[in-house]
Amino acid sequence: MELNKLTKIKGIIRQSKRVGRGIGSGKGGHTVGKGTKGQNSRQGKHKFNVGFEGGQVPLYKRLPKIGGFTSYRRKDIISINLFPLNSFKAGAEITPQTLLDRKIIKRLPKFGVKILAKGEITKKLKLKGFLYSDSARAKIEQSGSELVN
Repeated sequence: MELNKLTKIKGIIRQSKRVGRGIGSGKGGHTVGKGTKGQNSRQGKHKFNVGFEGGQVPLYKRLPKIGGFTSYRRKDIISINLFPLNSFKAGAEITPQTLLDRKIIKRLPKFGVKILAKGEITKKLKLKGFLYSDSARAKIEQSGSELVN
């Protein structure tokens, strides 16, 4: 088989449709296959910038006014201060679940509960399963409470 000896298959080359050349042409008449009125039905190139929305203010310009986005890197951590821990009895073991039971927090977060240093801790407590800020850790250890992880 050689390329110069190939025969053309009958009907493989089709003439291009001549649009807009009258009703009998197959794509003639009113809109000639371009839909209805508007930007894309007009003559010329139909090249638009990325994000172009037909004259409407594009999404990337609306986002600052809408309020931005939620970062996918954000960690779900609830923070509480030291002073609500004084409501527990001395020597009590406190976990995030006990805080939920006492309604100090509303839900258990995915990445844990962090204790911050606002307020003072006056009782010796046993804290288990928390994250701590450096200053909160110092205040807790100064009060004689035990940190268990």
